[in-house]
Amino acid sequence: MYKCQWCRDGGLNEAYHDAEWGVPVRDDRKQFEYISLEVMQCGLSWTLMLKKREIFRACFADFDFERIAAFDETDVERIMSTEGVIKSRRKIEAIINNARAFMAIRQEFGSFSEYLWGFTGGRSIVYIRHQNGEWRDHNRLSNEISQDLRRRGFKYLGSVTVYAHLQACGIINDHEPRCFLYEKLCRMGSARFEEDEI
Repeated sequence: MYKCQWCRDGGLNEAYHDAEWGVPVRDDRKQFEYISLEVMQCGLSWTLMLKKREIFRACFADFDFERIAAFDETDVERIMSTEGVIKSRRKIEAIINNARAFMAIRQEFGSFSEYLWGFTGGRSIVYIRHQNGEWRDHNRLSNEISQDLRRRGFKYLGSVTVYAHLQACGIINDHEPRCFLYEKLCRMGSARFEEDEI
């Protein structure tokens, strides 16, 4: 069975690829978990995020954004003192801040997923250049979404980070065409094919 080259470690990355990466996400709690993991990942490896995922779930109320939005300085100190957590006060505070901004989007659009999928008309995007081996880590779509999220008060969500989130939640299908998941996820996301633009 052929899989994307980046995931073939026989461990956490491969399990994540096989079960989650690129599967279209319409659940807001899962969206918030992925966004928060991306915030924590800035400057670090994704493998480390997967290793620490259960610690993050314990620290951040299983990514219940409503509970996190009510966190205060006591919670920041609690998280900072948790063994094994990434001890970045700025990232921890960003996740709490983002929970509040996330709630505001839900109030305006009904759900965060409706807001985010609205940028692509509810369909996954397959970039033709990527399928031909011309990979990018950000583009016009991630630039647009990043700018809008920052305007709405989100932190630690630059264009590269947003692009990674769009891949994770299935808005961008960047599985290799030979990967066993590629066709299945194209169908699940009602994929449309586009040229990539910066």
